Amino acid sequence: MKFIYLILFCFTAFFAQSQETVLLFKEADNFERQLKDIEALDKYKQIVAIEPTNIKALVKAAELNAGLGGRESNKVNKRLFTESAMVFAKKAYDLDSKNADANYVMAMVSGKMTDIETENKKIVQYVKDVKTYSEKALTINPNHARANYSLGKWHYEMVNLMGLKKVAVKLFYGGMPDGDLDSAIVHFEKCKSADPYFVLNYLDLAKAYRDNHRPTQTIEILTKLIKLPIRTADDAAIKAEGAKLLDAVQ
Repeated sequence: MKFIYLILFCFTAFFAQSQETVLLFKEADNFERQLKDIEALDKYKQIVAIEPTNIKALVKAAELNAGLGGRESNKVNKRLFTESAMVFAKKAYDLDSKNADANYVMAMVSGKMTDIETENKKIVQYVKDVKTYSEKALTINPNHARANYSLGKWHYEMVNLMGLKKVAVKLFYGGMPDGDLDSAIVHFEKCKSADPYFVLNYLDLAKAYRDNHRPTQTIEILTKLIKLPIRTADDAAIKAEGAKLLDAVQ
């Protein structure tokens, strides 16, 4: 009889925990829709505290930390958010290295780490990691929108690297990696097909078309960009940049 009660207790506790997690996900999603990233991040952290193996919550926590870090002007805060993003990304990847989302988020955060890292060898390793994890994610799921974006961004940045980062990559990579605009465009277009509302992808796709001397496509993408709805805290600024670029190329 005691064994039956124990089973019932465990089932009840598990059900209550699952219900709490569902509620927290809904609350986090609502905060994101309201562009309240700090509040949403707190909800995802609560989910991770309840379910440390919840990859979806870990990926979302990594994404939000990375986004918050990207908007920070204070170098200390920027580093704290970005390094926190890497902690969550690594936890997701360590839980399931064959999960497409976990690989994508490792690629995305590795790209963010290149903006705060000062040691040349580490910068180059992060550059390599962006490509490695993006390609692994796409091997698992070729239509993964954000992984296609990350790999497209890698190709675009390898063509446009400047300053100390370019020197570091040349020195420690053994020459410039084989990034090219055509590959960038291919992956940005795949991202657009998989997620037609990802604002940042439109901006970088337009820049890739511009740099590839394809003005018609540049204008077409920018025209679509400025009409997209605002879904993240970064979108308004991205759309404003897109509008300025459209004025410049018309």
